Amino acid sequence: MEKSLYSLMLMDEVVAEIDKLAARTGTNRSNLVNQILADYVSVSTPEKEIEGIFRKLEELIGSTTDMVPFFSPNQLSMSMKSSLQYKYRPTVRYQVQLYRSPGDSIGELTVNFRTQSQSLLTAMAQFFMMWKRLEDAYIADYYPAGALQYQMGDGRFIRTLALPKGRSYRELDLGKEISSYISMFDKLMKGWLSGAYTERDLERAYVDHLNNGVGLI
Repeated sequence: MEKSLYSLMLMDEVVAEIDKLAARTGTNRSNLVNQILADYVSVSTPEKEIEGIFRKLEELIGSTTDMVPFFSPNQLSMSMKSSLQYKYRPTVRYQVQLYRSPGDSIGELTVNFRTQSQSLLTAMAQFFMMWKRLEDAYIADYYPAGALQYQMGDGRFIRTLALPKGRSYRELDLGKEISSYISMFDKLMKGWLSGAYTERDLERAYVDHLNNGVGLI
């Protein structure tokens, strides 16, 4: 949906209250007015669609994992915090950002971790590289060329979220799909870091999850 510039005559008192509400909800005046008018005339906006996806993601992550979700309305991103089973229990933060105008790639998943432990940094880097190899081997062909992109370094791992070939944005239950993917990633990462998984175990677990319908997002 495209946006255009319009001029409106509004009461100063109304604008003042709109600005207060926008500040409380973490958005701006134009976006809030657009949402209010869209609700009034029953028009679905990208922001509303994304909010619905995040609410479903928050519900599933909060009820099926030990991760703690953080979600605020009117935002294009949300985050989750997970504690690692590793000595002093460092935390990992997952951030999901969805694009307002999705294409083959619909958003990004960023995995942030802060630690001074060189051994943990090395183990995390090894896991991320193995994860990319697994996805290259098992799922890359299901996506349009270039839809899956990866970045690693500076205490973070970034992967685009994408739609498999032949699937549409509104066809999938994206909150459920993203929740399943992050849950799988978190579980297998913890298994690797705890020493419970060898590289072969990790591959076997990854394939088992794929066979159960997880991973294509």
